[in-house]
Order: sequence, then C-alpha cells, then structure tokens
Amino acid sequence: MLLGLRLSRLLETRGVPGHRVLRNGPAVIAVVASALATLFALIVAVTLWLDPGPREGTLTLIPTGTLPIAVGLQVDGLAAVVGLMVCCVALAVQVYSIAYLAEDPRYSSYAAFVSLFTSAMLLVVFAGDLLLLYVGWEVMGVCSYFLIGHHWEDRANSRAAVKAFLVTRTGDVGFLFGIFVLGVGAGTFQIDEVLRRVGDLPDTTVLAATLLLLAGVAGKSAQFPLHTWLPDAMAGPTPISALIHAATMVAAGIYVVARLYPAFLAAPTALAVLGVMAAISMLGAALAALAQSDLKRVLAYSTISQLAYMAAGLAVGTRSGAVFHLLTHGAFKALLFLAAGCVIYVTGSNLLRDYGGLREAMPITFWSMTIGFAALVGLPPVSGFFSKDAIIEAALHAESGIPGPVATIVYLTLLVTVAVTAAYATRAWLMTFFGTARTAFTPREAPRLMSWPVGILAVPTAILGFFGLGASELRPHLGSAALSLLLAGAGGYGAYAVWRRDPALDPARVLGPVRTTFERGFHVDDVYDRVVVAPVRALARAVVGVDDRVIDRAVESSAGVTRAFGGLLRRPQNGNPQTYLTGLLAGMAVIVLAVVIFV
Repeated sequence: MLLGLRLSRLLETRGVPGHRVLRNGPAVIAVVASALATLFALIVAVTLWLDPGPREGTLTLIPTGTLPIAVGLQVDGLAAVVGLMVCCVALAVQVYSIAYLAEDPRYSSYAAFVSLFTSAMLLVVFAGDLLLLYVGWEVMGVCSYFLIGHHWEDRANSRAAVKAFLVTRTGDVGFLFGIFVLGVGAGTFQIDEVLRRVGDLPDTTVLAATLLLLAGVAGKSAQFPLHTWLPDAMAGPTPISALIHAATMVAAGIYVVARLYPAFLAAPTALAVLGVMAAISMLGAALAALAQSDLKRVLAYSTISQLAYMAAGLAVGTRSGAVFHLLTHGAFKALLFLAAGCVIYVTGSNLLRDYGGLREAMPITFWSMTIGFAALVGLPPVSGFFSKDAIIEAALHAESGIPGPVATIVYLTLLVTVAVTAAYATRAWLMTFFGTARTAFTPREAPRLMSWPVGILAVPTAILGFFGLGASELRPHLGSAALSLLLAGAGGYGAYAVWRRDPALDPARVLGPVRTTFERGFHVDDVYDRVVVAPVRALARAVVGVDDRVIDRAVESSAGVTRAFGGLLRRPQNGNPQTYLTGLLAGMAVIVLAVVIFV
C-alpha cells in the first residue's frame, strides 16, 4: 500500500491524477508485477552468465494415453537473454501506458491483457515441452486480438483485430501439426529430448515437421505470405504496437526457429524456404515502408523487414547473429514505437505530412528517436550496426547447407535492403523533426511517464551492440561493414537530397506511379480479397440463401402443416355433448356389427 501511495503521488506530479489510476484499475499492480518479473529475469540471466549451462524442472506430467505432456520449464542462455528482453520492454510499456491511456475507461482490462500477453511470451521462451510452448503461443494470439481491438468502438480496430487473429491462426494450424510430427517422430514432446533424437529421425519426417513449423513462424512473425495482418494492427494503441513488434508475438516465430535450430539444420530445404521467404519479406516490406504516409505503418513494415533479417540470418547459418539482432531490434523498435507515440500524443496525428519542426520542442523524443533510427539503419556505433553486420557477413559465406543460388539471393537482398532502410528511415526522421510545422499544435514534450521510458530505452539501443564483441562471429567485419555503410549513406543521402528541394513536400513523391503499389503493400491484400475473401463471402451468401429459401421455408411450412392437421383433429373436440354421444353410439354400432359379421 505504501508503494502504491508513493507511486500515486509521483503520477500526480507528472500530470496523471493518482486517484484516477488507483480507481481505474491495477496500474500500480501491473507496473510492480512487471518490475518484479524484470528483476527475476535479470537474476536468471546473471546466474546463467556466471554459471553457464541449462536448467530445467518439471512440475508434473500430464498423461494423454500416448505421449505425456511435461509441464515444466527449461532455461538456457538463449531463453535467459530473450526473457530479460521481454520483461524490460513490457515494463517500459506498462509505465508508458499509464500516461498514454490515462483517460481510458477500460484501462483495467488493458493492463491485465498486457500482463497476460507478457506471461504468454515468457511461457514460449521458458517452456520445456513443445505443447506447453504451444499454449503460450496461442494465448498470445488471443491477447493480440483483444489488445489490437481495445478501442472496439472503432470499426477499423475491430477489423484489424479479427484480421490479425484469423491470419495468424491460419499459420498456427500448420505449426500445431508440425509439433505433432516432430514430437511423435521423436517419441516425446520435451524440447531437449526432441533435439537429441532429431538426428535419428527420417529426413522426410524432419523436413515435413520444419516446413509445417514455418507456417506458424510466417504467421506469428509476419513473414510473406502471412504478413498482411501486421500493418493493419497499427490501429491498436501505440504501446501495444511497441509490445507486439519488439518483445512478443512477432519475436516468437524467430525465437522458436532459434530454439529448434538443430532440427532446421537437419533440413536444409526448410532453411532454403525460410531464406526465400525472408528475401521477399525484407525487401518488399522495406519498399512498402518507403511509401507509407502513416508513421506507425512505416515502423510496422520496418518490423516485417527486420524480422526477415533475423530469418535470413537463421537461413544462412548464424543463429547467434539472428538472436543478437532479435535483442537489438527489441530495444530500438520499442524505442521507435514509444517515441512515435509521443509524437502522436503531441500532434494528434499519425500522418507524416502533419509533422515537422519538432526537434526543438521535443528534445528527448528527438534524440532518442535519432538513436533508434540510426540503429534501424545500422550506423555505428549503435546496436543495429553490430547485429546487422553479423548477418550480412554470414550470408556471404552461408554455412547452413542451403543451395548456393538461394544464399546469393539472400545476400544481395540484404545489401539492397540496407539502402532502402536508410532511405525510409531518413525520410521519416526529416519529415518529423525538421522543416516547419505543417499543422497547428502546441509544441511541447510528451508527459514524463512517456518520455522517460523512451529516453531510458535509448541507452540499450546505443550500447547493446558492444556486448557482442566477446564473440568472434558478432564482431564487425571490415568488408561487409564498409559496404553496408556505403549503401546506407547512398540511401539516406538520396532521401535527404529529395527532401531538401522542398522540405514542405514528401520525398516519397519521386516514386511516381509506383508509390501507390508500394503503399498498398504490392496489392497482396487485394489478391487475398479476390482469391480468398470474395469466394468465402460468395459461399456465405449461398449458404444464407439456402437457409432463407430452403431451410427457413421448410420450417415455416411445417408449422402450417401442423396447424392444418391440428385443425382437423380439433373438429371432433368442439365441446358439444350431442356430438360426443353420437360418436359413442356410432362406435358401439360399428363394434356390434364387427362382432356379428366376423365372429
């Protein structure tokens, strides 16, 4: 209680009435719980760092009649660092949301779902059994539905929530069957045992299992062709965008591939499929980001592209590089989304054309977002430079066993995407903070409960890359680093040169007629509308027609027939005693005649 009162007073000094927070829901409980989870995750990570080696424990075994389900956890170095990242981002989101959603009447349910979302991701990270992992995987899907559609009164939000739920569920069908194939083939669902026995499984079993798992990865991590839900998910609250993009949901797919990496290494064809999927996603999403008018959609397509970087790293054989980029991306993408929320809070708009000149009015947001964009592009010495360089260098050598042409495509696509990323990041940065304000708003910094988490996240975004210097495969390589910086400089300067001609206009105008194609995500949604949505709607209309014209009419006709038959039966039951007496005498006469004739 004392802690709650102190936090309440702090909130009041920051412009957020403490009584509202305490009245509207467990803001204090949510923040304290997230802080404790972060503390415990830090203890786990430090323990694993001081004494390396996996730890595992099983609470109970659930008998199923065939293979039991182990309810237990397993912690190794990968799980420890990813779990710490999840908790840190979730804590920043919970604190940020206190101010961002201070007037929201449904803050209680929001905070609860954020906590459940975080717990589900931690279950995915620490689960020691594939089916237990799947439980967390699906709980995240449900939480994303409720959080994206938090403002359900807005039709766009509810449609985006339904779309995210259905598209990810499509991939999850394959994911579940992949778990079944892998677990049944190995004779166990316990992850460590599965990985020990994967070398003894038939190649076809491993290939089928990994390809099915990739369906779920494509859905959760928003990779082609199941990527279309993520840009529309920006209709939800901005803190949720930060949580989904940085620490939960989309990170889960990449994490699962890294967790089950020995199985994927045993199936080079699956890694080749992952590489092609990554190449299409990273460049296509980067070009789409270059043409977006909405700042959050720029960052959404950027997430698809950066997740494809991680997928490409896994495809070419650098698990450590992919995980390293997963961690650095968690820091700088959370920073960018929360900073974007500050800009939206101040300007009241998501559109880049409504910004401009915010550099002096929002110094914390400006410098933090500058660091975030630098990490996104991969500029030294911030974190993205180190993690991206590790992936690009690994793609040059490709030691995972994927075919040479696929490795070449992945490598060239990585390089081209560097230039495009620099272009769209520079465009968003210039249109937001430089030039003159394009609309009327009060220049000011966002509330401290929003700007402080942004400023704090700028620290790991800036220095996290140096933690990889202890591993030789994560150190910068002169050739790939120089080439990446050259391409990034070309892309960034191209955007700057166009913007400088007329800072009041959008540099994306030079894209000309192809801008519409880029902005609409290469019309993938339109194709799905014609190939999937339209036939389903036509089938639904046909079913409704059959229901109206056949089933309903049959039911209604049966009522008429029953009514008519009841009328016939009702006639002898008219309440007239003479009718009853006449019927009785007639019946007796019939009986007498029957006896006389037949007996």
